Amino acid sequence: MPGYDKEFEQTRLNMLAEQHRNIVGSKGEVCFEADHENRLSGTSWTLDDDIFDRVSESGFKLHLMELLDAFIAYRAQCNESPRKQGIVRFNNGAMTIEWLNDETTQLSH
Repeated sequence: MPGYDKEFEQTRLNMLAEQHRNIVGSKGEVCFEADHENRLSGTSWTLDDDIFDRVSESGFKLHLMELLDAFIAYRAQCNESPRKQGIVRFNNGAMTIEWLNDETTQLSH
């Protein structure tokens, strides 16, 4: 089995950003967490008001949630930590991901 690819997540986020330039040109943040089976279990979105409807209508929300689920599963498959929660930020056409320690409870704020 190949080892963990450190570029896997950012490469896919860059592809999503290219596909949804009109969304990631605005400012947003998505906090997410995984369940004990290493699947996406919850998200919390903070967005500029003017893009709230477009996030769902454009398919961006669904695409990002599918990616996050894949990232979590991939990290579990490779036994890579942290993998239980993190934050995706987008602004000025770029997207980044920050993984939080598994003990942090970001979504409960």
